[in-house]
Amino acid sequence: MSQAIALSHSCRDSLPRLSCVIPCYNEAANLRLLLPLLAEHLGPCTSAWEVILVNDGSRDDTSAVFDEWAVRPGFRAIEFSRNFGKEAALTAGLQAANGEVVVLMDADLQHPPPLIAEMVAHWQDGADVVYALRSNRDDEPPFKRFGTNAFYRLINAHSRFEVPADAGDFRLMDRHVVEALLALPERNRFLKGLYAWVGFKSVAIPYAPAERATGTSHYNALKLIAFSIDGLTAFTTWPLRVASIAGMVMAVLGFLYGIYVIVDHELYGNAVEGWTTIVVLLLFFVGIQLVSLGILGEYVARIFEEVKNRPLYLVRRALGEGLAPVEGREAIAARVSPSLRRRV
Repeated sequence: MSQAIALSHSCRDSLPRLSCVIPCYNEAANLRLLLPLLAEHLGPCTSAWEVILVNDGSRDDTSAVFDEWAVRPGFRAIEFSRNFGKEAALTAGLQAANGEVVVLMDADLQHPPPLIAEMVAHWQDGADVVYALRSNRDDEPPFKRFGTNAFYRLINAHSRFEVPADAGDFRLMDRHVVEALLALPERNRFLKGLYAWVGFKSVAIPYAPAERATGTSHYNALKLIAFSIDGLTAFTTWPLRVASIAGMVMAVLGFLYGIYVIVDHELYGNAVEGWTTIVVLLLFFVGIQLVSLGILGEYVARIFEEVKNRPLYLVRRALGEGLAPVEGREAIAARVSPSLRRRV
């Protein structure tokens, strides 16, 4: 058993076998710049490596880039049948990765490949997770900075773990961490939260993201808001509690106002007036009820998605060859989370 579990901390003196997972959506031009850089920088900091490219339903010539690079040693390509989202693409890459350590990074060249060597050095020093932390957000508009800060304050409120506010998907993870993530069965995979939830020894390294080499970000304001709602409903129940508390406060205020109206009428004979006030209050309370139902509906929708138990993604084709599977990978998965079974 101990021999099968090949990835203990004692073997970190040597360079690791590394898998690099890159989700791609309309990133053909960036990939032509990124992949030569990766081939240059991965060799000195690894004993062997593979690059796993996941095409998340791209509409440009990303598929042609895959055909070109998948014939080269160390490059593998997975193409989805359609667009399933970045979280699904990252999960597919993690499931396909065979390295002792796995690096996740974007294809837009904002994640610098030279930083991988520093991540490997921290892994050799005993870290299980090494994640890149943005040194600042000066390049973002004020509205986005405000929304980002508010989101992380909300998701970390009264939580047993903390999701780093300025960390993204650019990180290195030990095989034990990867197997722990893959053991989690939920379909709504808000990975930034799952990274923090599984724990393990983590080290942050600051970096300043570069400008996108080509193209623009695929996340607009509406997508970011939807992504935030997914994260909040996946890791917190405070919106439900806020709705409950708001309902109780409004009920108490309504009850007190009713007592005031009755007392005022009995003692002073004032007629009950104020139809405008009644209509306004009625509309206000109806609005509160609809908002509460909407919050409840978001959680019910997540339950609906989970119970359907559909696969996270469908693969149209897979190309190339990479690393051989890690020795004792199933034993590692069983030791990390013996009570959970991995599902696609």
